[in-house]
Amino acid sequence: MRLCRFDAGAGPRHGVLEDGYVADRDNREHHRVDEIRLLAPVRPRKYLAIGLNYADHIAESGMEAPQYPVFFNKQITCVVGPHDDIHMPRVSSLLDYEGELAIVIGTRCRHVPVERAREVIAGYTITNDVSVRDWQVRTPTMTMGKSFDTHGPLGPWLVTPDELRDPHDLPIRTYVNDELRQDGNTREMLYDCFQQIAHLSAAFTLEPGDVIATGTPAGIGAVRQPFPEGLLKIGDVVRVQIDGIGELRNTVVEEPEGYLAPETEVEAAWAG
Repeated sequence: MRLCRFDAGAGPRHGVLEDGYVADRDNREHHRVDEIRLLAPVRPRKYLAIGLNYADHIAESGMEAPQYPVFFNKQITCVVGPHDDIHMPRVSSLLDYEGELAIVIGTRCRHVPVERAREVIAGYTITNDVSVRDWQVRTPTMTMGKSFDTHGPLGPWLVTPDELRDPHDLPIRTYVNDELRQDGNTREMLYDCFQQIAHLSAAFTLEPGDVIATGTPAGIGAVRQPFPEGLLKIGDVVRVQIDGIGELRNTVVEEPEGYLAPETEVEAAWAG
């Protein structure tokens, strides 16, 4: 099953994708996919991401393989949809891409053993862990450089585990315009999806809708020479494809004046 959030003109709705149509889960209306705006499939309360989780990416970064999983937070205001624009920040031009498989949690859980981690997953989607490289290295947690508004696109939809089956044998590719930049497979992860869930849930409760970005393969822009020619520029179109899920497609634009991330449901409740 493929689940999505969409806007057909009356605000966010939840739907199921069926043969090129989206069926509204509440009122049974059907809309053609090309006639609606797909939104990020979830609005997470936590957006967690692992660093240095593919051997080839570790090698290109000149780092050593971590002894334990290395996680950082992306602030949830970075989340945008599968076709939304990515902003080139006013404060930096060192903008980079990282195509990744993302896990979405479906069950409130804690202390999940590896062998049962599959049971707490609602589904899988695609993310681009957009990174502002100079801001990333200014703090040990990397959070500032990973959390700029619009730098967490998700989508195009959520594929449930019964349809995707094995999340650890999925080709993953990232294109900048029409140039293939990343070409890997999720079987190359150092820590697999289930190990990541077990590790995180040992420390804190995971909640429905939480997103875990599972790492990126080799081919990031920052390592291409001469630096910084491999980084993103205004007008670039970044496409991340994962077999069995689909394509995430976002265009880099100049950060507009007065931009604020869309209000979340929690904010709306407080305001109300």
